[in-house]
Amino acid sequence: MRPFRALISVFVLALVPLTSLAEESRQITVTGEGRVDAAPDMALITLGVTHQADAARDAMAATSDAVARILTRLDQLGLAARDVQTRRITLNPVWANERYDSDKPPKIVGFTAANTVAIRVRALDQLGEVLDAVVADGANTFNGLQFLIADPDPLMDEARKRAVADAMARAALLAEAAGVTLGPVRSIDEHGGGGGPVMMEMAAARSGGVPIASGEVSLTASVTMVFDIAD
Repeated sequence: MRPFRALISVFVLALVPLTSLAEESRQITVTGEGRVDAAPDMALITLGVTHQADAARDAMAATSDAVARILTRLDQLGLAARDVQTRRITLNPVWANERYDSDKPPKIVGFTAANTVAIRVRALDQLGEVLDAVVADGANTFNGLQFLIADPDPLMDEARKRAVADAMARAALLAEAAGVTLGPVRSIDEHGGGGGPVMMEMAAARSGGVPIASGEVSLTASVTMVFDIAD
């Protein structure tokens, strides 16, 4: 009799996961997306100065002099010190362009120095003037321009609300199509969101000879929601 009872116990235990699985399967899982578009109110410029010379000190000196002029000009234009930051300083040798199969040893024929600076411009109508000024003072490398929102939190909150509303609408549609009743929310998970430039109704502004088109910035949010199916 003992083997028979053991078999019954194993059978009952095997049914428990199946029952739990059946309960969990009576759910609807959806992903909702929310987006808010807004005009940017700040720009981030990454630029720099690069010079090459026979001697390392000459290359670095020429680069440093140009960067010093740029920093002085930015201060004159009213940019706060907290909005100007050195990102990277490098000094690299320049090697002679010898053939790989040559018997000659590698030879340094000069040095290249570079200094990269990130600049936040909080007044977009000043952006063209800033770009003109830094180029005139010696900036010769440009690594990008990014438009931003200074305080994105309220916009992100609105994007999250829209994402939840979108998920609820999707769940209601699926429940109606399946002929079931949508139950309460079981869980809500937020996924990574963010912002990026969107080419919409771009307004070009020319200041100091450099045309600038700021467009709009898009802030997005994504949530996954799990709903029970009501009996």
